[in-house]
Amino acid sequence: MEAQKTAVDAVVILTGCDRDAVAAFIRRMYLAGVRDPKRLTFKGLQEMARG
Repeated sequence: MEAQKTAVDAVVILTGCDRDAVAAFIRRMYLAGVRDPKRLTFKGLQEMARG
């Protein structure tokens, strides 16, 4: 859970995107098996850049 919080905070700070949208994406990645905060942050940044 701490990995999710860290990743969400980082993506929101870096992009200014909507916290709920970032949290939903990070949660899906976490449930898919990605547990590393750095990887979650990287994937979150990629996704928010597309959106």
